[in-house]
Amino acid sequence: MSAAFPPSWYAASLPEPSPLPPLQGQVQADVAVLGAGYTGLTAALELAARGYRVVVLEAQRIGWGASGRNGGQALVGYGCEVDTLEREVGRADARLLFDWSREAVQAMRRRIDRHAIDCHWVEGHASVAIRARHERDLRGHCEHLQRHYDYPMQWWDRPTLAAQLDSPRYRAAMFDPLSAHLHPLAYARGLADAARAAGVVIHERSPVVRLQRGSAPALHTAAGSVHARHLVVAGNALLQGLLPDLERRIMPVGTYVGASAPLGAERARALIANNMAVADTAWALDYFRLSHDHRLLFGGRASYSALPPPGLRGVMQRRMHQVFPQLADVGLEQVWGGLVDITRNRAPHWGRLDPNLYFAQGFSGHGVAAAGLAGEVIAAAIAGQSERLDVYQRLHHAPFPGGRLLRTPLLVAAMSWYKLRDALW
Repeated sequence: MSAAFPPSWYAASLPEPSPLPPLQGQVQADVAVLGAGYTGLTAALELAARGYRVVVLEAQRIGWGASGRNGGQALVGYGCEVDTLEREVGRADARLLFDWSREAVQAMRRRIDRHAIDCHWVEGHASVAIRARHERDLRGHCEHLQRHYDYPMQWWDRPTLAAQLDSPRYRAAMFDPLSAHLHPLAYARGLADAARAAGVVIHERSPVVRLQRGSAPALHTAAGSVHARHLVVAGNALLQGLLPDLERRIMPVGTYVGASAPLGAERARALIANNMAVADTAWALDYFRLSHDHRLLFGGRASYSALPPPGLRGVMQRRMHQVFPQLADVGLEQVWGGLVDITRNRAPHWGRLDPNLYFAQGFSGHGVAAAGLAGEVIAAAIAGQSERLDVYQRLHHAPFPGGRLLRTPLLVAAMSWYKLRDALW
């Protein structure tokens, strides 16, 4: 198995760390964690702080999956809107879920400061509307959050938005002053360093081939096993047959990010004056932000099959030029992607499969802050404080129709309809 990290601007902008040794032989722990992404690492760090012995198994490298390749937008909320949460659990518990997501962003910032993680944290995020229908829906959502969730969301009309974002494409924005953006791979590696300093043992290049359930749970690899009192499954879209009942309730979706050449500080800030992150509200959305070295990082172009879309770099460059025509002379130096996991209702899917088997998945493209929150919630439940996890378990998650063979074609057909609706209305 290769020790190299998948190519991306994130990986290229950081020194390559030496691989951690794979698991060899049988070991004992209080908690065994599958996956060294944000969820698994945060759970491990929180549990170690409570005195638990924790071992983390990572199939590849720390942050290999979505945690090290995403768009870097740490947002309040979840992949679904609050009205979905309200339908599932009622207004009062929806408010709890939303408030916990707000606290999660603040907890990320405290964690970064406490452990001196150099990941270029910048506050501010705008959701932007392309069409009149998008603007009406977005304004209604903004007012709902202001009125019922006491959230300091701001509504920006076109002139206010234009003062911060130099793009002719957008009509208005919902500006969130508390959400943020960061270097996602640097954050993942910083979490791992903090966890190891707290006593957590992490084994890279140790794919789990069998998960043993019951009164004596264990994670087994080809070369060893970890026996523990509790298991935490944080593999998300990369479980690969280990827990079919979980996998039926998520759909792996490819998503892609590109990095431009350095624009220089002046040209970069002319695009986004306040250095906020931005995402539009179309179904097949674009999202973008500036890097600390003044590149434009531009994401979008989801794929609902196992393969990247044909001509990916050219397609993403054209979309970038639609947003910023003034960058017609600028291309994308690097384009990379990976899998995220979505649920049917885009709500988070966190809970227990057994009294000693915990999981979190279904971040639906909104997991930078929420994945860390999942780690905190699971760690608290293992320590005997399950009140928050119990609320998340009330969210209903139906399996995707069609089984393994048909669920992807059915989703592709559904996404085609939503893309057509965005184009016409």
